[in-house]
Amino acid sequence: MSSDHQALALVLFSAFVAVTLAITTWVSRNRRGSAEEFYAGGRLFSPMENGFAIAGDYMSAASFLGISGLIALFGYDGMLYSVGFLVAWLVVLLLVAELVRNCGRFTLADVVAARMAERPVRIAAGTSSVTVSVLYLVAQMVGAGSLVALLLGGTSGAARSWTVIGVGALMVIYVSLGGMRATTWIQIVKAVLLMAGAIALTVLVLVRFDGDFGRLLTTAAERSGHGTDFLGPGLRYGGDWTARLDFISLGLALVLGTAGLPHILSRFYTVPTAAAARRSVVWSIGLIGGFYLMTIVLGFGAAAIIGPDAVRASNAAGNTAVPLLALDLGGGAGTSGGTVLFAIVAAIAFATILAVVAGITLASSASVAHDLYASLRSRRAGAKPYSEVAVARAAAVGIGVAAIGLGLLARDLNVAFLVGLAFAVAASSNLPVLLYSLFWRNFTTRGAVWSVYGGLIPAVLLVVLSPVVSGSPEALFPGVDFHVFPLQNPGVVSIPLGFLAGWIGTVTSTEAPDAAKHAETEVRALTGAGAV
Repeated sequence: MSSDHQALALVLFSAFVAVTLAITTWVSRNRRGSAEEFYAGGRLFSPMENGFAIAGDYMSAASFLGISGLIALFGYDGMLYSVGFLVAWLVVLLLVAELVRNCGRFTLADVVAARMAERPVRIAAGTSSVTVSVLYLVAQMVGAGSLVALLLGGTSGAARSWTVIGVGALMVIYVSLGGMRATTWIQIVKAVLLMAGAIALTVLVLVRFDGDFGRLLTTAAERSGHGTDFLGPGLRYGGDWTARLDFISLGLALVLGTAGLPHILSRFYTVPTAAAARRSVVWSIGLIGGFYLMTIVLGFGAAAIIGPDAVRASNAAGNTAVPLLALDLGGGAGTSGGTVLFAIVAAIAFATILAVVAGITLASSASVAHDLYASLRSRRAGAKPYSEVAVARAAAVGIGVAAIGLGLLARDLNVAFLVGLAFAVAASSNLPVLLYSLFWRNFTTRGAVWSVYGGLIPAVLLVVLSPVVSGSPEALFPGVDFHVFPLQNPGVVSIPLGFLAGWIGTVTSTEAPDAAKHAETEVRALTGAGAV
């Protein structure tokens, strides 16, 4: 990229970072220091504000960069991500949003521990939440590295590495200083910027084809090198039974995983009532639905205007399709319009990454402090709430370091694909225990613990033994081959195992289910009586 691109994009990056740091500093001066303030922003956000923040949390680098890139490279099969991410919100709205808000305080473990033995349940749910969060963080780090590599001409591996480190440092600052209130406002600002950028690019793509979406698809198919096959299923997930099973596995993970994401569930605690939580989801569905429809236009637009070969040449995983599309729509390389539009889109994408990693880091540090640390030490010692917040701040640093290390390792994988793995782990370990706790009267502590570990351990183990880690040129370790599991996404195996383990643990448990606690939880979940 030219020096004009670099200078302008860096100015816009710096402006967003300055604004968000100002928000964080302002909030840190006005906070009360309580656990409720740090974890839930004092529960003071309106449904519209929280809806924008949820949309900001959900519309990540995987959405803006990864999905559009996959559609540009694989056409119809890439659209699975857009459809899966959107349909997943129906599961959240219908099954968990209001019930989670009524039953918990700050984390997923609060919901489960309401009717179980607290310590083992909190340790299991906290471990699972941190694992999911770190996997999700890695995807954002990879997106940041790809973006800056494109900005700097793709020649500097050191620049990508330092970018990952810089994003990690910023997210630790956001979380440790500002907590949930600062993170929420950063998400709102980012959601507005991202929607505005996506709308502008979508309009420009449609104008290029005179509003004829059919001609856009036809041109994309012609430039793809695959003809009409580009517009039909099977280009990425077709051919043999393994690829088709991978397709089913990914679909299950995307649709079911959202309801188990810790940073999404924690958003429901930032509003004052359960009804407000439900209205927040309605707001977010409208924003997210419109956004994912636009990613389809942007993906096929990149295929038609840039061409899959050029996208793949810039980044093999397709993560840079949207910035390249912006450059062409603005007038091409070397033009003022191209420079400005490219820089704006790159800055918005970078803002997206910063905002999402802040939300995920907050949720995972809350799990470490509120679930793991509090279960093992604080509650027994009668610690005050602020000591738990101090642990959460320290945990944010440790989680940031872990995410930076894994982000450097996985920097050549597609960000949407990486998020698919995080969704699979969430759907395997968090969703079964959440649904059982809310809806199964006879569920026991052993069932809860087995449900979490029975989904988490197989999901992580199958990823390690899959072609994602070894045995293929695109793997994390391409020089070795110890893969025995043929699928890239473990969801089709690990999700049923999570539900099965919870059932087996419950029916073999010698502990009698507590009917009174279940009745109390059920009334609280459905009516909001006694909810915090």
